[in-house]
Amino acid sequence: MEKILNVKNLKIYYKTLKGYVKAIDDVSFDINKGEILGIAGESGCGKSTLGNSLILLKPPMNYISGKVLLNNKNIINLPKKEMKKIRYEKISIIPQYAMDAFSPTKKIKTFISDLVKEHGITPDENFFNKVKKRLELVNLNPNVIEKYSVELSGGMKQRVIMVISTLLDPDLLIADEVTSALDVSSQRFVCDMLIKFRNMNIVKSMIFITHDIGVLYQIADRIMIMYAGKIAEIGKTENILNHPKHPYTKALINSIPKSNIRIKKEKLESIDGTPPNLLNIEEGCRFRFR
Repeated sequence: MEKILNVKNLKIYYKTLKGYVKAIDDVSFDINKGEILGIAGESGCGKSTLGNSLILLKPPMNYISGKVLLNNKNIINLPKKEMKKIRYEKISIIPQYAMDAFSPTKKIKTFISDLVKEHGITPDENFFNKVKKRLELVNLNPNVIEKYSVELSGGMKQRVIMVISTLLDPDLLIADEVTSALDVSSQRFVCDMLIKFRNMNIVKSMIFITHDIGVLYQIADRIMIMYAGKIAEIGKTENILNHPKHPYTKALINSIPKSNIRIKKEKLESIDGTPPNLLNIEEGCRFRFR
């Protein structure tokens, strides 16, 4: 099966006055063409750092070692000029808090024009016809491009960001906590739209980052569970949810309310203890002290 992404022994640390925080520590995984990989874990496990490091390394993130092969080309730690060429075209992201990305003084049309000009694209009538079709695809009126962001609801902004992030038909889309601020029906819509984007080949593959296991049940082909900068477990969605092997995966599934999944137990379990200090981390399983 064709690989879109192959991450090998990646280490991304945060530099602090007390030393390095090992946010991503020797992580390896791959994504097949046409696949949606869900990444889950509690806050601070490294999932968003991982997603952001694939597309833009910036302080205080520090690249230590490893490879990120996108279509067999190593893109990790590329110079800004080279990375700018492939961002949105080859790899794109719907970042956490994406709805805050708009300038309140710019119309959506101007925001889009400025973005695509950086990629040598002339935002002419034909281009905006494509934009309007994409807006209709996510159930938005094409006239949205003539509005300012302050005139749009949160859900509308989210859908506009989805369209903008996929306008250049990237090979890989990273969706970081795109459903966290939405109600259940809006979550379902966003998941359905992202699946449609994949099925229509608007994006070839996807990383979907979330803390909500229930959302991954709706969208992911495989799930990767992260804990304290490491991969705890990775496998097919059904196997992870129904037959988890790692004790952290089991505890996480039992402790998190899951949308669209019937909870058999009357009371959710909690995970005792706290994650380890990634400044002074010992070798071995990082979950062993909880």
